[in-house]
Amino acid sequence: MAIEGSANMIGYGLAAIGPGVGIGLIFAAYINGVARQPEAQGRLQTIAILGFALAEALAIIGIALAFVL
Repeated sequence: MAIEGSANMIGYGLAAIGPGVGIGLIFAAYINGVARQPEAQGRLQTIAILGFALAEALAIIGIALAFVL
């Protein structure tokens, strides 16, 4: 029985769950922090965007590897 399609994409779909959950946790912590201490919004926003970029970079690297391998 042959598998049609690319098993790499199935693997990437499963691997994308990690960055997705990570991004959700980053912004949940950001919203919680701003709700508790509104005057720290500027500093928390910078940290949240940096965390988002790093987590998203993992997903982008994963899709590139899925296509290459």
